[in-house]
Amino acid sequence: MCGRYVIAQDVDAYARFFGVSEIRAEMLVANYNVAPTDSVYAVVDHEERRLLGTFRWGLIPFWAESPTGGQINARAESVAEKAMFRDSFARRRCIIPADGFYEWQQLERGKLPHFIYLRDGSPMAFAGVWSTWRDRKTGDGVRSCAIITTNAHPSLAPIHGRMPVMLDPAVWDDWLDRTLTDPDLARTLIKPIHEIAITEHPVSTLVSNVRNNLPECIAPLPERSP
Repeated sequence: MCGRYVIAQDVDAYARFFGVSEIRAEMLVANYNVAPTDSVYAVVDHEERRLLGTFRWGLIPFWAESPTGGQINARAESVAEKAMFRDSFARRRCIIPADGFYEWQQLERGKLPHFIYLRDGSPMAFAGVWSTWRDRKTGDGVRSCAIITTNAHPSLAPIHGRMPVMLDPAVWDDWLDRTLTDPDLARTLIKPIHEIAITEHPVSTLVSNVRNNLPECIAPLPERSP
């Protein structure tokens, strides 16, 4: 599960990090509490060049009757077979940049949110799929995406059992390659990364309210006295 994440850097920083050739994205303000239906960045292949664009988080397949709803997550175990994602997984895969994500740990006293990020502060490369839905009457389109999830890294399993798939830079080209349509080959690119410099800390329940888009959402909770 990935229900909230962070995109706090400017578009140029993501473009440099992911080596994109062209930016076709709205300039999004820093978002410390990205929620479903928000606009987010994604890297896609366009005519064999990396392009950075903006998408709505919550995939709407091209065959849907309307652009409502949408699925924010796709399970790695079934993304190649489910009708919602099958075509996108074969032909429209993407990388979704993130500066970290949140998971909620179930405790006796309630749920405690944690912010999870890379130790060196670099962006995470979430494996994603995308689609374009078009209004049959007007031709207007909605580009949308979903994050692929997998079993949690062992260090994160006590917090939550699932996490986004993070792609190794070595597979970015193959992942984005739209001529790679064999689902079995594509699936080999989304194996969990076992050796990863990942860390986390508990954060305030501010993040539990989607209206709170504040840097304080990622601030560590003060340590309690024994």
